[in-house]
Amino acid sequence: MHVLDILKERGFFNQCTDEEGLRAHLDTPRTFYIGFDPTADSLHVGSLVQLMAMAWLARAGHRAIAVVGGGTAKVGDPSGRDSTRDILDAERLRANKEGISKQIARFCDGKLVDNADWLDGLGYIEVLRTIGRHFSVNDMLRAESVRQRLERQQGLSFIEFNYVLLQSYDYLELYRREGCTLQVGGGDQWYNIVSGMDLIRRLEGGQSFGLTTPLLTTASGAKMGKTAAGAVWLSAERVSAYDYFQYWINVDDRDVPRFLRLFTFLPIEDCNMGDIRQAKRTLAIEATAVVHGRAAAEAADEAAKAAFAGGVSDDMPTVTVTFPVGVLAALVASGAAASNSEARRMVEGNAVRFGEERISDPKAQLAGPGVLWAGKKKPFRLEPA
Repeated sequence: MHVLDILKERGFFNQCTDEEGLRAHLDTPRTFYIGFDPTADSLHVGSLVQLMAMAWLARAGHRAIAVVGGGTAKVGDPSGRDSTRDILDAERLRANKEGISKQIARFCDGKLVDNADWLDGLGYIEVLRTIGRHFSVNDMLRAESVRQRLERQQGLSFIEFNYVLLQSYDYLELYRREGCTLQVGGGDQWYNIVSGMDLIRRLEGGQSFGLTTPLLTTASGAKMGKTAAGAVWLSAERVSAYDYFQYWINVDDRDVPRFLRLFTFLPIEDCNMGDIRQAKRTLAIEATAVVHGRAAAEAADEAAKAAFAGGVSDDMPTVTVTFPVGVLAALVASGAAASNSEARRMVEGNAVRFGEERISDPKAQLAGPGVLWAGKKKPFRLEPA
């Protein structure tokens, strides 16, 4: 099966610059790249579409290059943003690059490069003469990321306005250095990708291609990977394997078949939903295994089964407290509630139990270790400090 058909069947295909030409181009092994700016020390679930697309292309025999944008992160991509990104210092950038590089490496054994290697050495006059002269300001103003910011009167800094020049130069440099002829990115990267292709054509007379993946929202319309508690990070230090597992268990039923195709490596015939509870469990196990490894996924599954059976598992989120502890204090300590007043509302709403006992008194004291439930899906193992 052609890799483009795999990407389409599984939901990764949004648009490409020349589908017929790209299909023929990918009949033989090619080099492609995807960029990830290290704006944090971890990627989040929103990056999974690009990571999985990279993995499928690599599995089809194509050579992956992941660009960890130590150079472009110093500027900040305005795409999909309502405000200017913070300027990161050198130490923060170093730590962020190290963190996301480890995560990218889990998806394929391609080459990781840092665009700071070529961007940091560019002189301003050189950029204006060799790159900037090929860009039309009129076209740049029509780019979606720029147009939306201006229409909302949110402003756009000059440094952000130049981001497309740097990403275009990345593609040119990788074409020259690595023979890279395909750039893959999210749907909001279309203008940047096409601009890079145009630069390759103008300066090298070369042929190149662009492919974008869809920008995903959940069935409820929420942005993929966002929860009430914040972003769902791929780092176990930010979001434990157990909590990551629970994120997939708790997705909207309507999203399950689509997410099985996108976020697991299961054969497509195994992504059709039968029993919804089993389908969600399969999604949670497989999606967690991709990011955290099979052992962590199975441990999270066992912990979840133990929790719902009223038992205790070492893999549950653990909170240390001094017993006896008030139920409100325990809820706040676990992070289930942001304040005592929110914890009180949970108790008064019959949403809290300790083990099998429903807690209805906000003044209740918990005498010893056990599992504290905040709602039906959030167990916390309480242990003595």
